[in-house]
This record gives sequence, structure tokens and C-alpha cells, in this order.
Amino acid sequence: LTFSVIGQSLNMGFTGYYKIIGSTRVCIGNTVVTPWTPACRCGFDEGERRVKVNFTNSVSILPDYKIKINIKIQEPVPLDKCTVCFFGTDITGLVMSGLKKELDLSKKAIEDSFGLVDIKNQVQQLWNRLTPSYNILGLGWLQINPQRIKLNNLSARNDSLQITLGLTARPVIRFEKPTDYKTLVPDMDNTPAKPGFNIFMDAVLNYDSLSQILNAKIKGQQFEFKKGGVNKTVIINDCRIYGSGNEKMIIKMSFSGTNSGIAYFTGKPAYNEKEKILEIKDIDFDVKTKNLLLNNADWMFSRRITNEIASRTRFDLSKYIDTVKILINTQFNREWLNGIKTTGTLNDIKIAGIYPLSEHLVIRSNASGILAIIVDTIDFNF
Repeated sequence: LTFSVIGQSLNMGFTGYYKIIGSTRVCIGNTVVTPWTPACRCGFDEGERRVKVNFTNSVSILPDYKIKINIKIQEPVPLDKCTVCFFGTDITGLVMSGLKKELDLSKKAIEDSFGLVDIKNQVQQLWNRLTPSYNILGLGWLQINPQRIKLNNLSARNDSLQITLGLTARPVIRFEKPTDYKTLVPDMDNTPAKPGFNIFMDAVLNYDSLSQILNAKIKGQQFEFKKGGVNKTVIINDCRIYGSGNEKMIIKMSFSGTNSGIAYFTGKPAYNEKEKILEIKDIDFDVKTKNLLLNNADWMFSRRITNEIASRTRFDLSKYIDTVKILINTQFNREWLNGIKTTGTLNDIKIAGIYPLSEHLVIRSNASGILAIIVDTIDFNF
């Protein structure tokens, strides 16, 4: 018995042995004209005759997770001639023709018994492992949210059929453990898909943390001005950063010196891809602060203050991005459950948008890479 594998086809061959004995007689219609001839035979005195038989099994998988086996019988190839009677009549072709009919019948019986193998139950088990939320190093909870399964590759190797499935998902990271729901695995999507993943992730930054970083840089800064020959002083006591709920951010600055009070500034968050710097650009006094200062301290309208604040509201995200890459790559290459593990690489992270919401600053990034899920605890043997 021999096996050979090419892509999705399994070629199986074996050498068969046969011997034949028989007699003939002449008939006209239903009337017997001659008696039976002496028995003619092959495969007895000279040894059993050999024939090479080959089957080709091609495999496909249907959208409802049934594996379909198509069997094609190759023409049997005689390795020895079959000659009978003393005059050596060669009946090899006649024997091969009869053998082919028998093989065709056996093909139908095999396809009826094993032509369709349903693996939906096993795929559902895998799907169920992907729906719960998983804790990520105490930083939050990851929900994979599987959406669809695609067939990436189907191939035979040695004595096994290897099925590589692709997963379309909408992963979400939350700070609180979400409610888990079980769903039924949908039919397989056989539309072409590119390898790897490309997903958007939202990082949530707390404004209190950003305010602490800003205060460490600017608190206690003192500015000297002259107005009509009189020296004026501004001392920055505290700064707080807020989101306005639209595209702008608000900086609240409490100050003392010649005058005391609170000033508000507005600016727009921007990201410098080359330097990996998050900054607040176009900083200026807001309208209410301008009106107040016009009546009480117009000398404070100086670019020195806004420029100083602008220079201090630059936040280096390079270490944050590097840390995220390390954490995600660590999570990619781990065993989540007994017998289910992932392996992959996060290749790149790019900032796709910055949203200063009222409660926190959301930095949306686009991540791309390769991720594979390896399952070896679900029994796929049949």
C-alpha cells in the first residue's frame, strides 16, 4: 500500500493479485452449439497475476463545516499479462475492464459511507473558547468578539488533513469585566481574505495623569512684564487639562502675582508621527478669559505665557508605544487555556486619531501583524 500527498489530494495505491479459471462454449441464441471447452486458467502455474490499482481522494470543506471527499478511480494498470489456454489467448484487457467496473462500485460505497464528515461540533467547541473575556496582565479585559470564520488553507500532510481557518473579530479591551455571551458559530465565509490582522485599538488616558505631568513641568513658573513703566508678575500655581467633548482641549491655569485668578486656554491635540509626540497646538486664551483680562489685566495678553504652556504640553508617547508592543506580543505568545494557545507578532502601531472626550482622552491606534490560534485539545479524529 502506497500513499502520496499533493495539496488537497491524497493518492492511494496498492498492488492486487488475481488468478482466473474458466471455460467457454458456443451458443446461438439460447441454443448451445458446443460443449464446454477444457478449463483455461492464468495465475496458477506461473504465479498470481499482478495489477496496480490507484485511487485519488480530493477533499473540500463546505460552508456548513462538512468535509466532502471525492474519490476518483484511476484505470487499473496490469503488471503481468493474463494468457489462457494452450494457444495463449491474452485476456488481460478483458480482466481490467471487469475490475474497473468492480472498483467503480466500491468507490460509490466508500463515498456513501465516508463522503461527508461533519466537524461543526468541533468548530463550535473552538468558537466557544473565543467568546469569553480574558484578563490581560491585570490591565483590563479582552473580548475577542469573533464574527466570522474563513477557510485559509486546506491541505493533506502525511496521514492527516490540515485545516487552517481565519478569524474575523472585533476585539475590545475594557477596564471592567464584561458580561460573556455564547453564540452559535456562523457558516464559514469562503470569500478571499488577506493574511494577518489590521485592527483599531483605543487607549484611554486620564486627564488627572496628564495634569500631573504638566504641573511637574510648569508649576511655579514666573513671568515678568512691564506695563506703563510698572513691573507686573505672573506666577503659575496649578494647571489642569480637560476635554471639551469636541475637537478641543481646555487648560485651566490658576495664577498669582500682581493679579490672582484663573485663566482658561483652548487648543487642539495633535500627534507628531515622526517624533511620536502628543502635543496641544494653537493654544490661546478662551473668549471668557479674554473678556475678563481686557477689563482687569490686559497686560497678560502675551505670547510668552501661551508659548510656555505649548512647550510644556508635549507628551512623549514613544515609551508608551514600545511598552504596548511588548505587552501585546507577550499576550500573543501564550497559552490561554489548556491546549489552546496563540502565536504571533505585532508588527506596527500607528496613531489614527485623538479624541478629547469630556471624561478622558482617547488615543485610537491602528495595529497590524500576524496572529494564529493553535488548538490541540479538541478531538478532530473520526
